[in-house]
Parts: sequence; structure tokens; C-alpha cells
Amino acid sequence: MQALVKLWINIAKSFLGALVFYTTIPLPSLWVLDLERIARWAPLIGIIIGGILGLIDEGLRLIGIPKLTCSVLLVGIWVVLTGGLHLDGAIDTADGLAVPDRERRLEVMKDSVTGAFGVMAAVILLLLKTASLSELQCDLWLALMVSAGWGRWGQVVAIAFYPYLRPTGKGAFHKNSFSFPQDILFGLVFLLSLSVLQLFLNPHKWWIAIGTVFAGCAISTLTGFWLYLQLGGHTGDTYGAVVEWTEALLLCLFTSLFH
Repeated sequence: MQALVKLWINIAKSFLGALVFYTTIPLPSLWVLDLERIARWAPLIGIIIGGILGLIDEGLRLIGIPKLTCSVLLVGIWVVLTGGLHLDGAIDTADGLAVPDRERRLEVMKDSVTGAFGVMAAVILLLLKTASLSELQCDLWLALMVSAGWGRWGQVVAIAFYPYLRPTGKGAFHKNSFSFPQDILFGLVFLLSLSVLQLFLNPHKWWIAIGTVFAGCAISTLTGFWLYLQLGGHTGDTYGAVVEWTEALLLCLFTSLFH
């Protein structure tokens, strides 16, 4: 019995550590957290973020906020909930990829000064998300949960399969403590469960539930693979870029599915 209680306490510490690392949701400072292997929780954290945004959207609609304004507010709250963690990575990655010399890309990505390409990438990402959310006619909460969940699963895949390009860095501990294939499968269980829920709620649209799995898996995996081809590996910044671009591209796809 004591062993079981200890197991659940360790699980709680790990989950809360992931919640603190990946979001700005406040927790009591006295709580003990465990940051080891928190990447496995990333897809679930994404699903939770999507659920929170879905509830906020319902509240905004109830008080009569127009659709486009709701979308702008949701995207802004989205950035606040994550502390801009992934968006900052996408910005730095864009600045690095803008350099023709592959050897200098990592050096540019380390620079704290945001360049023109980083700004353009941020604007495009935020506009894509805002436009997509404003076009979705139904199941917005589900689209948010699916896109945020699969975006973070793409990050987990990148951690698992590609070399980390810096000996130290904000993403190095993810790679050093990663367990393969357990941590990949762990997040996948939550995402597949979400598709089962989707199938249960809309059995007559079973093809959307199945298509969501294939689209989420393909976009999240290919985004990480493309960045690997450009850099020869990944960094904490590119992990964030995988999350952001997967979210945006999936939301664009969902505008044709959830209507």
C-alpha cells in the first residue's frame, strides 16, 4: 500500500512539474515538483490548455463577444497561458533559418535580439491561428485540444529521434532524461483517447476522428523532420517551433473538417 501511495505521489510531482514548466498556471510554492521526464506529459498539458481555451471561448460567446474578437482574445490568452515559451522558440528558429550559412544558424538562434524573420514568423503564426479560429463553426473546443495536444506530441517525437545540438540549453534535460518508447506512447494514449471521445460525440463523422489522428501524427512528425533536415538536429527553440507550427497548420486543416 505504501509503495502504491508513493507511486502516485511521484506521478503527481512529475505532472505538476510539467504544468509549471509548460504553462503559467500558478501553483503553491510549497508544493514539491519533479522536472525529470516531464516531456511525456506535454501532450496532456496541451489538451488541458486547449480545454481551458474552449471554456473561455464559451464564456466569451455567452456575453456576446463577436467571433473575430473572441478569436483574437483566445490567441492572446493562449500565448499568456504558455508564457510565450513555444512562440519564442519559433521566433528564434525563424531567425536562425534565415541565415544561409548552416554553421551560423545555431549562433544566430542564441542571440536574444529578435530579427525581422522572427517577427514575420510570429505574425504569420498568430494570424493563422486567429483566422482559423474565427472560421471554425463548431467543435472549437475540440479543435483547440487536438491541435495543442498533437503539437506537443511532435515535440516529444523530436526529442526522441533527433540529436540535441547543444551540450547545454533549456531543452537539454528533456533529451537526457527521455525514456524511449514509453514517453512517446504515454502521450499518444491521451491523444487517441481524445479521438475516441470525438468519435463518441459524432459517430456519424467517424472519418473526421480517424483523419484527425493521421493528420496530427503526420503534421507533427514531418514538422520536426523538416527542422532536423535544416539544422541536423534540434534545440529547445526548435522544439517550440514544432509545437507552434503544428498547432497552426492543424487549425488551418480543421477549418475544412469542423464546419
